[in-house]
Amino acid sequence: MQTAATYADIADCRIDPGPMTEARAHRAMQIHLDCSVDTCRVRRRARGTLVQAGSMVLDPRADR
Repeated sequence: MQTAATYADIADCRIDPGPMTEARAHRAMQIHLDCSVDTCRVRRRARGTLVQAGSMVLDPRADR
């Protein structure tokens, strides 16, 4: 079981968490489900990680 402290570095939308593993990016996307990549640095970083890994494919209409 994961504790809240385990994810403390991806809890704050205002702080860029830096490079992420694919698994951590998936978790960050779950934690920040209601956030927008326009305002949430964690979700933006996680989305980039997942796109690079090929785990997420953006709609061509998505604003990068």
